[in-house]
Formats: sequence, structure tokens, C-alpha cells
Amino acid sequence: MIDHATLYARSVVRGDIVASKLVIKQCEKHLRDIKESEQYEWHPKRANKVIKFIEFLPDPKTGEPNELAPFQKFIIGSLYGWLDHHGNRRYQKAYISMARKNGKSILVSGIALYEFLFGKNPKFGRQIYTAANSKDQARIVWGMVRKQLSALQKHDDWLKEAAKITESRFEILNLEDESIVRPLSKDTSSLDGFEPLVGILDEYHESKDNKMIEVLESGQMQLTSPLTIIISTSGFYLNGPMYKEYEYLKRILNNGEANENYFTFIAEQDDEEEVYDETLWIKSNPLLDVKEQYDTIKRNLKKRLDEGIQKNDLSKILVKNCNLWQNGGSDGYIKHQDWAACLTDEPFNPKGREVYFGIDLSRRDDLTAISMVYPLENEKSYVDSHVFVGHKGGIQAKSERDKIDYEQLVKTNKATLTDTTSGIINDQQVFDWLIDYIEENQLDVQGIMYDPYAAANILVRFEDYSWPIIEVKQDYKNLSEPLKQFRLDVFERKILHGGNPNLDIAINNAIVKSDNNGNVILNKQLNREKIDPIVALVTSFSQAMHHDHNKKLEDYILSEDFGF
Repeated sequence: MIDHATLYARSVVRGDIVASKLVIKQCEKHLRDIKESEQYEWHPKRANKVIKFIEFLPDPKTGEPNELAPFQKFIIGSLYGWLDHHGNRRYQKAYISMARKNGKSILVSGIALYEFLFGKNPKFGRQIYTAANSKDQARIVWGMVRKQLSALQKHDDWLKEAAKITESRFEILNLEDESIVRPLSKDTSSLDGFEPLVGILDEYHESKDNKMIEVLESGQMQLTSPLTIIISTSGFYLNGPMYKEYEYLKRILNNGEANENYFTFIAEQDDEEEVYDETLWIKSNPLLDVKEQYDTIKRNLKKRLDEGIQKNDLSKILVKNCNLWQNGGSDGYIKHQDWAACLTDEPFNPKGREVYFGIDLSRRDDLTAISMVYPLENEKSYVDSHVFVGHKGGIQAKSERDKIDYEQLVKTNKATLTDTTSGIINDQQVFDWLIDYIEENQLDVQGIMYDPYAAANILVRFEDYSWPIIEVKQDYKNLSEPLKQFRLDVFERKILHGGNPNLDIAINNAIVKSDNNGNVILNKQLNREKIDPIVALVTSFSQAMHHDHNKKLEDYILSEDFGF
């Protein structure tokens, strides 16, 4: 007997099959667990049984049986071959991500059909849902299940009697045990009462919230062997639930988190530069391992890449064909990878330091942000931010509208809820927080920079203080150079940050627009795409970029205290 899943894992770990770092990690885990796991057992015969069934299914495009690629056998085998000591499936959640047109949907349609026909837990009334944001997207995988089942019914009298397809209601019903396959979307009339044995969430990168996955997983609480599968390429929305899931899974695979019931297959390029090396395209396009498809896939990838290079627009190619997350498309201000590389785990103590403040006073019922730039040695700077949340209509409603968990930000001391009963921003509260912060940390304030819009009320409160108060209008003239320099400093790792979610969210949302002279400014037209903290930060950076980092050393050398 050939153990297909283990054979693939060994080939990847040996380097015989080129794969992404995260796929290698999952393969290493598979091999390690076969030897060491005491909690779970590996059953290759059971894995091969399901692999054989799915290979027997006709391809919806050709009608011919579709032999699975080695990586597909690894995915199916892992999901069905690993069991606990009670015979229940080990992996009750799976995240399958790769470049477009690599056989994700046809793979999970086979899983759905297998569970519909042969699932045993529960024995009756198994519910299988193909879910997505929209009805049309949710019906894609459902349509594949329908085509495969229809093709099987032509050759099997039992299936003709046992399964009924009702296309008008988008329902596939098992007449013998009342199991069903249905599409499910956010605009389904009622999302209550579902008990999905299998929930397949397609193109999850488009989701703005986790409502669909909550519906699937909350309905599985009384099932012993449920399975939720996320299938998707990467995307542009880095503040969405799928990217958070992606970051969580990277921590699992790198032993930063423990979760023995979550299977991952993340086929991606490990670096953007790999897009220029065609021998590495297989990392994000694992179907290149199939000889019959190699030439076609490679030719089409090369054509898209060449065109993208000529147009100087690789963002969509990096996302769709290399499975690399990008923020903001071609207009994104700072690449997420560059920002993440500036993260430092070193605790930062602001006490006694020089600091530049930037204030972005937004609409009274929205956000006000205060951001800080602390000059460091070696021409580096540490940046941080705090927001004040106007919550007219309730904080939960605002969190849902903005897709930001403001209550969690308050708990981690990164945000303050306005103290007015009306829920609008209180300028006095903002001012008091800033003064307290300065005095508590004994800060040497180099300047407080502000956008003159709606600033009159708070400006008068600074009259009793001697700090430089500097107006910075939000236009090309005042912000283009600071924006460019800040982005360059991020790229050169001169900016350090501690992972403040205010800045993370804003960086992910920030896009730029340009004038005819090549000047840039942040685009603030999308009010719900919150960028206030980065606006405040660049406002402060307009002056901090000119800071003399050697000033204190020079002052010390020239002082009476200096000597040999």
C-alpha cells in the first residue's frame, strides 16, 4: 500500500518537491506526529479510501476522472487519515490557500460529496454547506458538487433513487438519510438553526467580518467530528478576518501557538523576489508538479508576469498568482511586509525622552488620534499612537461599522472612549490625556503638530504651555515629503514600533494619491477605512524628520561634564 500523504510529506521535506516554508512546516509536523503523537493515530488506509473516491469523481469540465496531484492527496489524506482514539477526526478546521486555478474548489467539492454520501457521524441528517460572502460565490462549489453527483447518477441506479437535486432551491437531498448540501451566504434570510457537519468557506479573503465562520462553527458544538474548511487565495484586506487567521496559523506552524486540531496548507511565494524565478513558482502554484499541466500553467504565469512588469503593476499578480498578501493594491502607502519588519519586541520606555506629537482631530463622532515620534540613536525613531473614540449610537455599533474592536483597544490602553453622554469627541478629554501623558513620562516635547481643521477648541488650551505648536495643513505641499521620507525610513528599518494595533490597522488601510508633479498625499475619502493614526503620525513626522539625532551627544561633549 502506498501512503500517499506521507510520501508527499517526505518528498517536500527532502527537497524533492519545492514548497513554501509553511507547507514544509506542515509536512514536518505530519512526519513528526506519526512517530511521536500519543493523542492521535495515523490511518493511511482510511486516507487512501477517500483519495480513491475523489479521484473517481468526474472533472466538471471534462467529465473524465480526475487524478489528484500529490499535494491534493496530502490535503485529503491529512484530513481523513488522522483520528483520535475514539475514531473522531483530528483536524476539525482546515485552511487551504494557494494561487488561483490550482484546484482548490474541485478538491473541497469532493469532500462535500463524500460526506453527503458516506458520512457516518451523524448517521442521519448530515448538513453540508458551501459558504461565501455572496450567493453567487457560495454556489460555485455547490455547482461542482451538483455536476459531479449528476455524472455519477448516470451510471448508478442506487444514486438515481437515493439523491435528489432541486436546482430551483439550490438543494441536494439524500432521500435515504435526509442529508443535504446547500449554499450559504451572508444574505441568506436566516442564519440560525444550522448544524453543519462540513462548512466550506470559499474566497474568505473578501470577508470584512467573521460572521459566516461564526455561524458555521457555533452550529457544530454538539458534533463530534465536524469540519470547517477555509479555501481562498490571499487578498488586499489585511484588517479582515482571513489575514488574522493567516497570522495565527503562521504562529502555530512556527510553534508560537498550540492547536492540534487545525490543518494548514499555505502554498505561497516566500518572498516577492521569487516571482522572477520560474523554478520557484511551484511554491504558490503546486499544480506545476503535475507534468500534464506544467507547460500550460507556466506559459500563462509568464505571460501575466511579463505584462505586469511592463505596466509596473504587480500587485494583483502577487496576490492572485503568487498568493502573497498585499495592502491597498498598487496605491498602498506602505507594504505590510515592510511595516512588519520594523516590529521590535524590545520593551520601550518613553520616560524622559524627546518626543514629537501629531494630532488628527477628525469628526466629532468619529476618531481623534494622537501619534508620537521618539527620536532614537543611529537616526532611528520609535513610533506609537493613541485614539479617542466617538461612539454616538453605541460602541458596539461603531465597532461593527468600522470593523475594529474598539473595546479591546481600550482594554489594552491603546484607545479611550469619549466621556460625553452624547458619544461625541470631548476636546477637553483629549487635551487632559495628552498633558497627563507628558507629565507622567517627563517628556521633552519638541513640538505638537496639528491639522488646522476643527482644531480651534483644543488650541486655546495650549496657551499656558511653552511647547512649539505647529500647524501642518493636510495638503501636498506640507505632507508629500514627510510621507515619502517616512516610507523610506520604514523600508530602511529606521522606524521601530511595538505592534500598536491603531497603527497596524491604519497602515493596512492607507492608500496614496498623486498629483501631476509626483507629489503624494494620503487619500481620506473612504471614511470607514480608518487611517487617523497614520495621518497623525505623518503630521508629527513632518517636523521629526528634521530632528538632529546627534544633538544630545554634541551638547554633552561641549559641556563641563565631558572629559577624558
